[in-house]
Amino acid sequence: MLRVALPLLLLLCPAFVRTAFAGSEHNAARQWNEELLEAVRKDFARPTVHARNLFHTSIAMWDSWAVYDDTAMTYLLDEEAPDVANVRDAREETLSYACYRILNARFGDSPGRDITLPRLRAKMMELGHDPDDFTTVGRTPAALGNRIAILVQAYGFADLSNEQDGYAPNNGYSRGNPPLVVEAGGTTGVADPNRWQPLSLEFMVDQGGNPIPTTVQEFLGPHWGGLPPFAMTAFDEGPPTVWFDPGKPPYIGTPAYAATPEEDLEYRDMFADVVRLQSVMSPDLPATIDIGPGAIGNNTLGTIDGTGHPMNPFTGAPYAPNVVKLGDWARCISEFWADGPDSETPPGHWNTLANYVTDNIDERRIGGEGPIIDDLEWDIKLYLAMNGAVYDAAVAAWGIKGHYDYVRPITAIRYMAEKGQSSDPLQPSYHPSGLLLEPGVIEVITPESAAPGQRHAHLAGEVGEIAVLAWPGVPENPETEYTGVEWILATDWVPYQRDTFVTPPFAGYVSGHSTFSRAAAEIMTAFTGSMYFPGGLGEFECTANEFLVFEEGPSETVVLQWATYYDAADESGISRLYGGIHPRADDFPGRIMGSQIGLRAWNRARTFYDGTAKTLNPDLWIIR
Repeated sequence: MLRVALPLLLLLCPAFVRTAFAGSEHNAARQWNEELLEAVRKDFARPTVHARNLFHTSIAMWDSWAVYDDTAMTYLLDEEAPDVANVRDAREETLSYACYRILNARFGDSPGRDITLPRLRAKMMELGHDPDDFTTVGRTPAALGNRIAILVQAYGFADLSNEQDGYAPNNGYSRGNPPLVVEAGGTTGVADPNRWQPLSLEFMVDQGGNPIPTTVQEFLGPHWGGLPPFAMTAFDEGPPTVWFDPGKPPYIGTPAYAATPEEDLEYRDMFADVVRLQSVMSPDLPATIDIGPGAIGNNTLGTIDGTGHPMNPFTGAPYAPNVVKLGDWARCISEFWADGPDSETPPGHWNTLANYVTDNIDERRIGGEGPIIDDLEWDIKLYLAMNGAVYDAAVAAWGIKGHYDYVRPITAIRYMAEKGQSSDPLQPSYHPSGLLLEPGVIEVITPESAAPGQRHAHLAGEVGEIAVLAWPGVPENPETEYTGVEWILATDWVPYQRDTFVTPPFAGYVSGHSTFSRAAAEIMTAFTGSMYFPGGLGEFECTANEFLVFEEGPSETVVLQWATYYDAADESGISRLYGGIHPRADDFPGRIMGSQIGLRAWNRARTFYDGTAKTLNPDLWIIR
């Protein structure tokens, strides 16, 4: 039985533990991939930027390998390989120089540069290369690697990401709402409840009681849909930066927008569903769930309709039940897949998972067929396909985010709560745009419910307002305390996230997690030749009272389990609903897009493997 607990645990372990998996027992491509992931952990949480970093580094690795191959087609490079005595050594030297130069350039202004840059230099020296050899002249592996780095950087400077200006938006985007001051309650005067609202952490303090510097979020990457893709070769109908357009999400009726009754109700219901899901996130509740692969997963694409897998195809036996507290499981998946500050971000998370699978697969056969290949070829081909897919996922998802500029749950829930309740015109606080009521989860505070000893007694001064059973925020000492769920004003609702992060700095629709994860799952399935994890089971252990970061927990050890890469990808999307980051309208279309993106990326990658691809035109930097 496969257990993925140890390597995946690296996602939350100290850096010195992670580096053990970047050691000399791995080839140079794997080591530089690990160095990149560690650099990402020390940088800002920018999934778009880091999907691009992963892809561009993979291009450098690919060209460093393919130039020495008689069949493969390079991506950017257009020259012959130098004559060398040992091809593998030459490839590793070439890619080392290329990766070292690119990573130095990409992380030179990173907040973690004082750690990252010396690490990169030390890695070059550990591999036996001179980090100060900048030569680009001659037919040596070092000169070739330096030239590849220059070529990749030139490609980056021409791709409309605006790397030269810190990736600042350059497409004329302007926000449609004033900032939401999280601590102030409510929406701080939202203008349009269908559009994204940036957050302000004004008045907030960190866990040490120190004021958090007041900043207002800026939309990360609203221009990203204009970047040149890896495998998406034709725009859908619509604006030229929107790929795989799923159409607009549900809107609520406003004076400026006449929503249909159906979409208005869907808006109200799906955001109420986010409140429902968060209401279970406490270990004190009695509810349990069987999270074994025999009980959940195996969903139809774009749904949560699965009832599990009948048996493990490797063992021929049914999957064992895995019954845990619902509140513990919901918190564990929310944090395992959070991929926010101090993480690899979602694209890097799937690189980490891919590296683990590589270490545990019995035979390296691309697609599960053909000859066994060596570790260097395997890794470089996997990185090209994987990171081409997650890069395209960033381009497609953020193109839609920038175009639709859709609201996040924190704004939608607070906005409706400010209006009142929309379930019953005969009850108090009715407004057609209010929250949908649900006994035990979303209620109007009444004199009776606020009486001494009753569930809303601590809200006695708020009669007529809407209360929700919800997670009230990070406890004072999250290492030893948890907050559970309690009745709070709905206008104070917050996602299950760090108090210094709250919600990502970009629009919701579509979910980046869902798009990244399904695209990556398609690559893992196609590349390995099986949708199942090696041995038919992947696991991650959330150790009791050690794993959670936002608060103490879980109360009991929870072992996350997935039969297939698709199951893991779906859990990533579902985690964002429990975590309060997305409603279902963000999740499901992202999964469907991600599948299309991953399949196209796989087909495109194979044309480079077999030499039928065309090198990009350096004058246009687009697929010809």
